[in-house]
Order: sequence, then structure tokens, then C-alpha cells
Amino acid sequence: MNKSAKEQPQALEGIRVLDLTRVVAGPYGGSILGDFGADIIKIEVPGKGDDARGYGPYRNGESMYFANLNRNKRGITLNLKSEKGKDIFRKLVEKADVLLENYRPGVMDKLGLGYDELKKINPGLIYAACSGFGSYGEYSQRPGYDIISQGMGGLMSVTGAPGGAPTRSGNAMGDILGGMNMIMGVLLALHAREKTGLGQRVDVSLVDSVVASLENAYIRYFDSKEIPKRNGNAYASIAPYDTYQAKDGYVIIACGNQKLYEKFCHLIDRDDMITDERFLTVPLRVKNNLIQKAEIEKWTKARNVDEIVSIILGAGIPAGPIYDVKQITQDRHIADDREMFIETQHPVIGPMKVNGNPIKLMDMMPRITRTAPTLGQDNKYVLKEILEYTDSDIEAFAASGVI
Repeated sequence: MNKSAKEQPQALEGIRVLDLTRVVAGPYGGSILGDFGADIIKIEVPGKGDDARGYGPYRNGESMYFANLNRNKRGITLNLKSEKGKDIFRKLVEKADVLLENYRPGVMDKLGLGYDELKKINPGLIYAACSGFGSYGEYSQRPGYDIISQGMGGLMSVTGAPGGAPTRSGNAMGDILGGMNMIMGVLLALHAREKTGLGQRVDVSLVDSVVASLENAYIRYFDSKEIPKRNGNAYASIAPYDTYQAKDGYVIIACGNQKLYEKFCHLIDRDDMITDERFLTVPLRVKNNLIQKAEIEKWTKARNVDEIVSIILGAGIPAGPIYDVKQITQDRHIADDREMFIETQHPVIGPMKVNGNPIKLMDMMPRITRTAPTLGQDNKYVLKEILEYTDSDIEAFAASGVI
């Protein structure tokens, strides 16, 4: 890390984002923009807020789940069903560069706040929407959650033990992919605006995001018409590239090319596997992976995970342990060197660690300068300092349920 990065201006400094998103995909994407200096104003329903405020774990009555996904944001409440709420929102749009939303397609249009109306107010606005199935197409009005995107996008069909049930990935992968793609779309649109002076609408689907992530599964199907099956931890295109049983757990060995494979065979004193007709080529090794795996495990089962990793890495062959969450938080490279867990001081929760940002701009490193807002925390600041409403205006808005 370039230590002077902490003194550099942030990459997105001066970009103002209105964040109407809820739960995971949109809030995750918005936090990435905030980590790089964008001024994020999270807009929530008065009295209720983001659904994720109801998800545990809690500390001191505040959701740590919400706090992890919504750092580096100001927070206001605004009733977009009221005329005054809409007026305030339109004034914010005038001063914004980006709007993020993940309502079902058409909801913002019914409120009179869809892109076609908002671009009249601010032609430079980038309007990014993330939904289950996208804003057009036969399924556009279906509700979408992460597990549905993993199921209909194909991820569950290739995840799990051979012959076992379709399995959801252990995290909200569809949501995370959707949030990342939405933010990539925003950054592309910001760059395009430099050329055209105009904003545009960004449309991202969770299902599309999962489909695009399955890399070679569809290519294999188009080529052979074979439907990819669940293959455990093996990879359908490379072998040996799998998990192998050790004395005290499981270890990953990944021989991504012929040179690495031959080096591995020499290392474990199994030169016979280089000339064995079943293992001569990558496609043959994939076909006979279970047979070869049993041979490799004769070597791995006699050793501990740490010993195996040390021996194999020492020979320049990719290998690694399988960490649980505790082990990840204790790994110095991940937790400390790469700063993937950041200590923050929330005003209600108190000290807590949040996930770090995986993107490292070496001269403009991500920073967490603001913890997630409590509900409506920044109403007064945004309304008074940005929109220039008076204290009496703000009191009236609160009394009438506008904020």
C-alpha cells in the first residue's frame, strides 16, 4: 500500500449519490462508492427504514447487518408518497450525480419519479436500477431475491455434491454480483458523461449477473449439449483442481497447466501419473478425476494440512487450506496486510468491525470515514445545509410525516 494514499483526494470526491436501495445488492454497491469518497445520501422510509434494519445480529438495538452494508453514508428519511416529500426529493435530484434504486420496475414511475421525469430536472443524472429480472422482458414484474437469482441463473444447478440437491452458495452471491455490476454500470456512465454531458439509465438484473458469472458452463453446453452437473469442489475444465483429504481436514491443490501437473507428480513421487493413459491430458484427467483423486489422497491423507500446503507451495505449485470465518479473521495477510476487516466506532453499536473494500487504488485507497447512519440521522444537515430549508420548515416536515 502507498502510505501517502491517505493524503490523496478520493477518486469519487465531488460525486453526490442518492441511495434509495434496500437490503443487500444496492446498499453493498453504494458502500463501494462511498469508500472512495462519493457523498452518499441514503433515503429511507420514515419510521421504518431499510428492511435490513430488521436483520440481526443486533447490538444496543441497532442492526450490525445494516451497519456493515451502509457505512460511508449520510441517512435521511423521506416519504416519497407525499407531495412535499416528492418536492424535496426533486430538489435533491437537481444536486445529484447518481441515483441508485432497487424497487420492482415501474414503482418509481408510478410515484412520478422515474428516470424519464427526473432527467428533465437533471439531464446529467445517472439513474441506476437493480432488480431481480431487469426493467424489461417477460419476467420484469416478478419479485426477485438472491436465492431466486441463484436458482434461475444456474448457480444452484452446478453447486453441491455429485448426485446431491441443488445448493445455494453460502453467501448472497446473486445480490453481491448484482451490486457490483450496478456500480460498474455507474462508473461507465460517469465516464460516458464526461464525453456527452448527459446521464443515462443503468439497468442491472440479479439473474443476468448470476448467468454471466457462470463463465464456461454455458460454453460447454453450447458445444456438447451436455447439461453441467454438480461436481462438488472439482472444476469441470481442469484437474487436478480440487479439495483433497488430509490427516486433519481438507486441502486445495490446483494444477492449472501441464507443467504444474508434472511438477506435482514429481513432488509426490508419482511420475507414473504423468505417463498413465488415463491422465495424459487435461480432458482425460477431468474425465478420470475421481480415480486420480483417490491416488492423490494416498499421499495427502498421510500428512497434515499445514505440512501439505508448505511442501506444495515450496515447489511453486498453487495450494491452500480451507479457512472457516474465524481463521480468515486471524490471517495476517487478509485481515491486516490487505485490510479486509476495518474497526469502526458506531455511535450506538459501539466498536465493531466491518468488511473492508476489495478494490485497492494504490494512490487513492478506500477509507471508512462515516459509520452507517441511524434512521434519519442526517435529516437536518441535508435539508438545511444542502437544500437550504429553515429549522421551522424541518420541524413542519417532521410533524406532518414527510421525514
